[in-house]
Amino acid sequence: MSAAAVGRSALLLDRLAQPGPLVTVELRPPRSDLGAQDGMGAWIDLHHSLGSLTRDELFVFLTDNAVGSAEEENLAHVGANVDEDVDLRRIVPILTAKHSLEYCEMFASRAASEGFDALTVLGGDPSVGPPRCVPHGRDLRERLQQRLPGLVLGGWANPHRSASEQVGFLSAPDAHVDFALTQVVSHHSTDRIARFVEEANREVPDVAMVYGVFFYRSANPGTLAALGDFFPVPAEGLRSDFASGLTAEEICARSIRELRAVGAEKVYVSNLGNRGAGRRLRRILGHV
Repeated sequence: MSAAAVGRSALLLDRLAQPGPLVTVELRPPRSDLGAQDGMGAWIDLHHSLGSLTRDELFVFLTDNAVGSAEEENLAHVGANVDEDVDLRRIVPILTAKHSLEYCEMFASRAASEGFDALTVLGGDPSVGPPRCVPHGRDLRERLQQRLPGLVLGGWANPHRSASEQVGFLSAPDAHVDFALTQVVSHHSTDRIARFVEEANREVPDVAMVYGVFFYRSANPGTLAALGDFFPVPAEGLRSDFASGLTAEEICARSIRELRAVGAEKVYVSNLGNRGAGRRLRRILGHV
């Protein structure tokens, strides 16, 4: 456990402290622009997946995917409408600073009061949408830690950038991180991941890292180009993977295997979709 986490605990933090591999999931709340009927169906799908995954003792990172007032409803919707047997400690909301400071503080307070015991706090992409309410995610984590000292907070790192720079953000005295998620990576960038893992193990050995793995459903050029606006996409490598006859599940599993081989043992799988996420994950893990 990191020095920052002394006096705080969370089910996620306890599991991350255990040696060996771990697979978690990232899900997105339904889009806020769906019609009433489509929106209700999408929320039902999300609730079913949250229930299925958490009952299988998996952790789910729930993203802050819209901008504006919809996210408060998202958090309240999940807390109020998932089945009673869902352990909210296994759901870790993600909050960006792309909202008002008042909203961010209310979001964190609501998360803590409803039974979530960990929160991932990011700056958010400054190139799109509204401006951040604070310059960096660490500034928001500092404010939330002062208001809610018992809430475990996660940060963010990007292994595609300089390892020393990114790990330095996490090792800084004002980082206020108990764990960190990373940008999406894959088996097409294992050399870079290995450098990042080595740097993180040396400089922040007590900050557990959870590495992002994206479930690419196809090598459609338009889709890959659109995804490339949000994170580095190994388009040529993926085209080669699919052309060789590998399925989407096998490609995702290969990333998990090769990340584990360079020390990135704990991952979250993104883009599984809200309907049938558990079944899709089981198919992936069958190839790991």
